Formats: sequence, structure tokens, C-alpha cells
Amino acid sequence: MKVLWVCNIMLPAIARKLELPYSNREGWLSAMLDKFLQEQHRNKITLGIAFPVSEETGNIDRELLLGEESICNCYGFVENLNTPEFYDSNIEERMKAIIEDFKPDIIHIFGTEFPHALACARAYRRPARTLISIQGLVSECADAYMADLPAKVQRNVTFRDIVKKDSLKQQQRKFRKRGVYEKEAIRLAGYIAGRTDFDRETTAKINPEAKYYLLNETLRNCFYHDRWKKNECIPYSIFLSQGDYPLKGFHYLLKAMPAVLERYPEAQIFVAGNNILKNETWKDRIKRSAYGKYLKKLIRENHLQDKVTMLGNLDAESMKEQFLRSHVFVCPSALENSPNSVGEAMLLGVPCVAADVGGVHNILVNGGDGLLYPKGSIEGLAEKIIETFEKELITDMYSQNARRHARETHDADQNYYKMIRIYREITE
Repeated sequence: MKVLWVCNIMLPAIARKLELPYSNREGWLSAMLDKFLQEQHRNKITLGIAFPVSEETGNIDRELLLGEESICNCYGFVENLNTPEFYDSNIEERMKAIIEDFKPDIIHIFGTEFPHALACARAYRRPARTLISIQGLVSECADAYMADLPAKVQRNVTFRDIVKKDSLKQQQRKFRKRGVYEKEAIRLAGYIAGRTDFDRETTAKINPEAKYYLLNETLRNCFYHDRWKKNECIPYSIFLSQGDYPLKGFHYLLKAMPAVLERYPEAQIFVAGNNILKNETWKDRIKRSAYGKYLKKLIRENHLQDKVTMLGNLDAESMKEQFLRSHVFVCPSALENSPNSVGEAMLLGVPCVAADVGGVHNILVNGGDGLLYPKGSIEGLAEKIIETFEKELITDMYSQNARRHARETHDADQNYYKMIRIYREITE
């Protein structure tokens, strides 16, 4: 059997062989690749991997030795990931060339966030052999994008937004445009792999004819090791894995902090990811987005200047260290499918508080693995953080339950063998 993976990034294992820069984003896919390579000879599956590259790198057609004995056909297609709202027909032509060269029995597309998912589905035109794994759903994210921002903030535009043509309204329109491509790609697939009630119900509305498979993700390897301990964390520290655009809900947390600080004045926030609050030079201030400007306003109004630490982009090991140092991990997003950050926190046993949105309830059981609160509720968020700080015995129970649950959900072997069974069923 020949299976072509279509990925959103060049996987690190491939980039290292080609001596090209790479991103550790979507580390769960690298974990799945490692397992695939270990089992490749037993399952007699030839793997091809297609991935976006820059114009400078150019198209790639290479057989690479990945692992000790596994040969993988690698294909790079030129795509500008900075403008995913634009569909480039050249990618479709490139996909046709890749398909003609590799001649796959199945195409497995990971994610629908970028136009190459549609380009591949259009080029292949075989729904009965096309499987799409859902990560996020940009069409749904578009509706939730503003995350209860005041209308005035939504309309606000900074110098940076004008130059980049990237105001909040424009960002939302870009998501809507990407959602159109996403829906067509889903309609061209005969099979959908997902992880939650949310993605199952949403994709069924788009393509009721597609067969749905439950296929959980395997997370980055380092998160399966080590364990959170209360006496080793920073007391009353709150960790947020990302906060650079409204959907991720950083502003909800800033609004909840006065109530938290009233009970726990030592509380502080640590935020990973792109730092949109950077304020060291005049260039930093000029580059600030409307959302960054609003966050600065909330920090000033709520007297949080000494309570927020922006950590910048962290690799997997650094993320794990920050999880283990944190008293609670918070996911205040306006919408999520099944966020990997929550899964990673649960694997380590870090106490979790999350908004009850999308498919979050499928991976974190409220009152069993952690605490959920109603979408957008500032009071609910503050209340659950305070409850986590106060009820140590219950929090310890949540930590143990979360680790056990996450190890079942993100079991590398089970997820791999389920994927292989899906491939067999599709071809048979």
C-alpha cells in the first residue's frame, strides 16, 4: 500500500536530512512518523510526505532515508503560508505532478487550515481514497474570532495594521475566506478523521456522505515523561500557551485577574508564544497590533504591569519545563477543537482550567480531570482559578485523573494501529 501524507509543515526529520530550517510546530505528527518508521516493514506501507516550502527552497522531489532502514518519498510544494487566504492554482498543478509520480493508494491530508488541502483534494479527485484529519476548523474559528472584544476595539486600526493590511476585521475576513476553501476540501473527501463531538458534528453538516473515524493524536514525546508536583511549582502561577490573537482569549484572563489577585495577591501570569506586547524600542511600539494595544490597555487598567511575563516562542522541552513550574494551566479560548496544549498539560498532570468550548469537554472531564467554565465568563474563569489554588486535595485528584485519561487518549501505539486499520478499511 502507498500512502501520501499531506502536511502543513516540513517535518523536522526531513528538514534535518535536507539541512533546512524547520519548525517544531505539530510535534504530534513527528511522533506519529517515528512510530510509522518503526513499524513500516511489518505493515508493508510505502510512505510519501508532501509539505510546503518557501519559494527560495523550491520544489523538492527526493527519496530520503528516515530512520535506520525506512525510505520515504518526500515532496515539497511552494506555498506562501503567510497568505493562506489566497488560493494558488500552481499548488494544484504541483499536487497533480506529485500524485502522478508517487501514485498513492490513499491520500491522508492533515488539517484543513491552508489552501494546499483543497489543492490536493482537487488534484486527486478520488473521495473514496481521500482521508482528511481535522485539526482546527477555520470556518468555525471565523465566527468566534473576535471573542467578545468591544466593538470599538474590533474597529481599531494601528499603523502596523494599515501597513500589513491586517486589522482585526481583516483577520476575521481572512479566516472566513480560508473557511470557504476548507469546506470544499471536506466535501471532496470520502473519509474524515477527528477527535471530538464538535468536529464530527461540524464536518457532518458540510459533508454528510463522508465516513467519520475517531482518531486521537499522539503528542510530542517529551510530554510523556516527568510529572507535575505541587511543591516544585511556582505558587499561584498561571500559564497560558498562546495569546497573540483574540481567539486564544488572553484578554479574558487579564479581565479575570483582579478577582484572582484579591484572594491571591502573589498570583502572576506567564504567556508563551509570539510576544505582541514587546515594548523595548520605538519599533516595537510601531509594530503593535490593535489587539496588542488592547491587551496593554487592560494590563494598565487592572494594574498588572508586574504580573505578566511574556516568554516568547518555546521549544518542546522549554514548554514542558514551564508547564511543570506552573500552578495552573489555563485555556481561555473562544473556540478550540481539542487543543494539544491541554493534552500536554494533562499528560504531565498540571492542573487545568479551560473554557467549555468546541471539543474541549471530550479530552478534559469537568470535575474529574480539571475544571471547565462557561465560554467567555470572566467570573467563571476567576472562580475556577481560585478553586484550583484553594482545594489542594481535589487538585491532586484532578492531576492524577488527568494523567491517566491523557495517556489513554494520546497513547502512541493505539493511535498508530488505529490509523493503520483505517487505511486498511479504506483500501479494502
